Amino acid sequence: MIQLTEETFEKTLHSFLCSDRIDLNSVTFIDPYGMVGLLEIGELCMLEDIKKTILLPRSPEVLRYLLRMDFFSHARRYFSLDPMQPPANDNAGESDVLLEITPIERSNDIHTIVGRVRDRAQAILATHLKYDESAVNGFIVALSEICQNIIEHSENKGFVGIQKYRFQNLNKNVVKIAVMDVGIGFRKSLASRFKLRSDLDAIERALLHGASRYEDEGRGHGLAAVRRFANQWQGKLSIRSGTAKLSLIPEWARGNEKERNLIAFPGSQINILLPEV
Repeated sequence: MIQLTEETFEKTLHSFLCSDRIDLNSVTFIDPYGMVGLLEIGELCMLEDIKKTILLPRSPEVLRYLLRMDFFSHARRYFSLDPMQPPANDNAGESDVLLEITPIERSNDIHTIVGRVRDRAQAILATHLKYDESAVNGFIVALSEICQNIIEHSENKGFVGIQKYRFQNLNKNVVKIAVMDVGIGFRKSLASRFKLRSDLDAIERALLHGASRYEDEGRGHGLAAVRRFANQWQGKLSIRSGTAKLSLIPEWARGNEKERNLIAFPGSQINILLPEV
């Protein structure tokens, strides 16, 4: 089974760097991180005046999911699609288990995203994850903080996508949240105030110590709020930026806490997994 997820992002990135196209024909599973990651690769290509081709999955289920998540309306801006016309979306309407891929370019986008999440939070978090009202509110604040970071720090466009899944090995529901941009990244953002050894050092300072590019008191608490929320609910949080990735991993999840010497990729790529209580 070929998947397009956080775990396979490095392979996907390598494929794009080495070829004029990426072959998704055999992909049988894709999640918000995989979709948003593809779009951010496309955003980077567009900035460099490059347009590559995506060979779409053969799986009807994967194609329907890409349609449902509104992937193609964004992908056509960046890529040539093969086949050129995916099947029409016959599953319109709001869902209580997902937030379609949504761009983040202006502060108004954050209000729209938070409003849509708030409207669906009762079902996504309360019904499926069994979170209480204060947790739902905390989630909305945390998501707002992450999106705000893109506006304030990335100096570029971002995307967010959310989906609920059933994890069979846990026998629980899990919500996946992917938020990405191809902006200046953590190291460049903090470089004016801190002497940084590496991309990993920059991520650690921001996530673990509340460092911010701004000197104003009260800045730098956005990621700290996200970290506290993930810890409180035994969630997984990973941040990739530049050539490094730092992950906070609960007992039920897999992954490496620190990764260095990854393929250089600008901006920040954030993934959050929240389990049912």
